[in-house]
Amino acid sequence: MVTDSVASLGLTLTSPETTVTRSPRLVAAALTASAALLLTACGGSDDSKDNDKIAGADAGSEKSASSSPSASTDGADRPEIKLPKTFQANFEGWTNSDPKLQAILDDGKGRLRAGYAAIMAGDPQFSAMKFYNTGTALKSGPEWVKTYKNLTLKGSVRVFHPQVHVSNEGFGVLFYCVDEAKGYTRNLKTGKVSGTPEGENPKIQYRTRLDRNAQGVWQTSTVETDEGGCDR
Repeated sequence: MVTDSVASLGLTLTSPETTVTRSPRLVAAALTASAALLLTACGGSDDSKDNDKIAGADAGSEKSASSSPSASTDGADRPEIKLPKTFQANFEGWTNSDPKLQAILDDGKGRLRAGYAAIMAGDPQFSAMKFYNTGTALKSGPEWVKTYKNLTLKGSVRVFHPQVHVSNEGFGVLFYCVDEAKGYTRNLKTGKVSGTPEGENPKIQYRTRLDRNAQGVWQTSTVETDEGGCDR
């Protein structure tokens, strides 16, 4: 489960200026708006189902958010995000019986796919990133995309073990894992393909905060990443 009980935590989030430079990793930089926001995840299961595998790279008109009642009836016009067949983002277990939690999962998924799409488009100002991000995440997202200049993504990543929670203050907390073992970058100038550097863990835990805007979209406001966090 995920908890926002600050008093019991020992996790300090890095500052917005900190950047992870593990080229050619697919992971985002570890970024947050304030060290005052402390998040943690504990063991145990949530209400997620295990068999919802979504191929995020299918060509055509796949929506960035799945068609849950919360996502489709809040009036927000969510952007369409297309990823090429050469790169897949496979989401496993991203369903929840609670409509509000499902809406957070859907918009969290949309944000991650928007980031991948921005890298492949070579566009730090990709409109879908602006749609799904706010606060520090909105400022740091373009800087992250810029680190992939002259690079594109290949292969696939597995996005699994989502843990979602609504805090007492009303913001959303979403933790999830990304396995980049089969994900690669390709240099557009040289054609060189690179994967996870030897000795580094291909599994990354994302720890995000989401705030619901006036249109009903759960926008990601802070992002922290922890290499190896999925194995702890």
